[in-house]
Amino acid sequence: MTLENVLKSIQNYFGNLQPYETLSYSLIIGGAILFIILERIFPYNKGQRILREGFFNDLALYTIAQSYILGIIIFTFIISTIDNSTGFSRLKTFSNVPIWIQLVFFTVTHDFYIYWMHRWQHNNKFLWRLHEAHHSPRKVDWLSGSRSHAFEILINQTVEFLPIVLLGSPPEVIAYKGVISAVWGMYIHSNLNIRSGVIHKFINGPEMHRWHHTTGKGRNRNFATKLAIWDWLFSTGFLPGGNAEEYGLKTFFPENYLKQFVFAFRSFKKQ
Repeated sequence: MTLENVLKSIQNYFGNLQPYETLSYSLIIGGAILFIILERIFPYNKGQRILREGFFNDLALYTIAQSYILGIIIFTFIISTIDNSTGFSRLKTFSNVPIWIQLVFFTVTHDFYIYWMHRWQHNNKFLWRLHEAHHSPRKVDWLSGSRSHAFEILINQTVEFLPIVLLGSPPEVIAYKGVISAVWGMYIHSNLNIRSGVIHKFINGPEMHRWHHTTGKGRNRNFATKLAIWDWLFSTGFLPGGNAEEYGLKTFFPENYLKQFVFAFRSFKKQ
């Protein structure tokens, strides 16, 4: 395929987007630009570069290529197969529920699932192998949260979007729920010096989540993504004084995408 054909395919794809899809992409891209700017003005860890180690690996391979391929697998194969075999979506259970109520419902229920799944990943040696890529960046910023093993994304996004499809929600709900997950993921990993006071008892942000990415004892705390209330309710909340400083893994971890993908399946007998 020539470059001209590639450009035409991209043009055709974006030219055929529905208005809610265009809005969704615009919000995600706009959110990324906003976080880049704010990180320069209000940095949590000062002196951290935009083009930090692993930036292009995280942007080109995890954020763009992996997300695109997994989106096809999750929706075209997994969710479609389940829906076609069950026929649940044809019941249109949620079709008349206001979209904003659906977004609140799916955000809270999925966040509750993610809390427990995330906690399990830190306490199960097999699941940790899929999750450790997410903890490997030594600099945490708006983009670093996108570094997650393909199998971890496959599991979590299937659980995230399958109920939306089976309950017969309109496609706008899928698009807007994707925006919430993407923008909030950028927010909690961003290098922003935000002190939210009592709000952090309910809403998660970089103030708490950066401790989760440290090499210290905070790594096995603060499992929530959007609602910090789960951590405080189940005694895993951690917010000491001062700033988190050292991030990443204390053990070896490869630097490029393909090696990071394969590294999850190494033998447990090897050190």
